[in-house]
Amino acid sequence: MVTEPPGPESRRLGARMSASESPAFEARRGRRARESGSDQSPIVYTRGTGANVVDVDRNRYVDLTAGFGALLLGHRPPVVAAAVARQQRKLWLALGDVYASEPKIALSIVLSKLFPEKGARVMLGLSGADAITAAMKTAVLATGKPKVIAFEGAYHGLSYAPLAACGLARAFREPFLEQLAPFVRFAPYPGHANDLDRVLTLVRAELARGETGAVLVEPVLGRGGCIVPPAGFLQGLRDACTEAGALLIADEIWTGLGRSGAWLASVDEGVTPDVVCLGKGLGGGHPISACIGREEVMRAWDTRGGGAIHTATHFGAPTACAAALATLVELRRARLPERAKRVGDRWMADLRAALEGQRVVEVRGRGLMVGIALEGGSGRALAAARVLLGAGYIVLTGGSGGDVLTLTPPLTIEAGMLERFTRVMKHALV
Repeated sequence: MVTEPPGPESRRLGARMSASESPAFEARRGRRARESGSDQSPIVYTRGTGANVVDVDRNRYVDLTAGFGALLLGHRPPVVAAAVARQQRKLWLALGDVYASEPKIALSIVLSKLFPEKGARVMLGLSGADAITAAMKTAVLATGKPKVIAFEGAYHGLSYAPLAACGLARAFREPFLEQLAPFVRFAPYPGHANDLDRVLTLVRAELARGETGAVLVEPVLGRGGCIVPPAGFLQGLRDACTEAGALLIADEIWTGLGRSGAWLASVDEGVTPDVVCLGKGLGGGHPISACIGREEVMRAWDTRGGGAIHTATHFGAPTACAAALATLVELRRARLPERAKRVGDRWMADLRAALEGQRVVEVRGRGLMVGIALEGGSGRALAAARVLLGAGYIVLTGGSGGDVLTLTPPLTIEAGMLERFTRVMKHALV
């Protein structure tokens, strides 16, 4: 660390940003400063390599957020950079769903094979929210039923269809309720085994009304605080959806592609969803997402003779598809999902031992999506995150109450970096 963050150049650029960006973000920083009693002014990144980020004041940090969990291979992974450079010399943009590029075709084939059944179909997008939107549209076409069951604490994106199903914070939805279709029913997300029967009973009762076409679920809550549901939750949802003729949509935008220690967390639990949504890490830092569904479900898009489509100019852009293909190859070559499980299990055990007696409610998660739930509310979590920033570690806060430190480092991070963080972490909690 060269200077206490944020340094003078970060403050200068931060002031310029505050004068030009949406005032929502400066208002949020102000609220967080009041809650935590600590400065929440931003640092400004200038470059990153692997698990390290350098700011404009030449401070170097260990990045334990990895672009909200999206940088599975870290910053600027060479294999992705090389694939993008090769594609940029050939073609930047094709013609979407009219005339495709070679990388789009290759990626669609590879993604269809990630699904546990043959014949799966793929719809590409730019963001996780695009994938969720495609899945929700698919559910209506396939079932004829407009309603959706989602879960409290879940985050699916903030564009309008996903926003209606966003249970993380009512404040995200409330200003826009009159523009949101009232088609979502929220159920509690079970954090413990004794919650399971109650939640599944609520879901079955709602499905029995006959108006619900989909249950939308994160196999592990990501932004909601890295909450792992009890065994049997996903299978219970699968059984309930099958009985009611509804689709089970697995939002694997956080959990998929190795982050949770498996290629798909739902499949690792022995459950085959009807639709899987991928995003975040798929592009190795480039914007791309995918909605992947069972063939018989996706055939519902046939029924309108091509009149109903889900597309946009930059969906399946060649450079993003090339980045995604390279990312998937590297994840498999280096066996990073397996490594995430092994390294994550060890890290969580070390954190539990180190933080005992530090007013920590729980260290939880799966793979390399780890949550440290704290006593003392959001103010204490924000203050701890700021102490860690000063020590050279970038973390985020999450959970419905903002009282969880969420850690989603690159799957390639050196174990020694995690060990050093654990030693620092026990001194960051005040």
